[in-house]
Amino acid sequence: MKSPDLKIRPETHTDVSAIRAVNTAAFPTAAEAALVDRLRGRLQPWISLVAEAGGVVGHILFTPVQLGAHSAMALGPMAVLPGHQRDGVGLALVRAGLQACADAGHNLVFVLGHPDYYTRFGFKPTHAFGISCEFQAPPEAFMVAELQPGALQGMRGIVRYHAAFNDV
Repeated sequence: MKSPDLKIRPETHTDVSAIRAVNTAAFPTAAEAALVDRLRGRLQPWISLVAEAGGVVGHILFTPVQLGAHSAMALGPMAVLPGHQRDGVGLALVRAGLQACADAGHNLVFVLGHPDYYTRFGFKPTHAFGISCEFQAPPEAFMVAELQPGALQGMRGIVRYHAAFNDV
């Protein structure tokens, strides 16, 4: 259950080491933490949120991707400290992040992740729309959420991420 003192807010420069620690603790290797560090300051738009509950306990990142001539955002990585997983931190981060993307005028968000988790936020497999990912992934794991109804109309092709994602 979500902690009542959970606060979601934009990343600040003082959060860098805490974000690195959260990503390192949440994943089997430090690759995701290194990716976030490599991308920081190099990409615009950049939506990076932290979850606080007596300190930074979670992090979510949205970065730009290209689908042909169209720009969109991609969710990932998202990380929650192991001791705070399954208590609503990830849920709060995804909801706040999707809202931040919509507020910034983005119409589409892609994610490469677990279908059982992300479909609750309105993500749908992209293969049904003729869209694929440049990375090898099961078709059901690459998904898209329309933040504006009809935003997928006429969209087809391969979603391209920043080159730094090739190192993960």
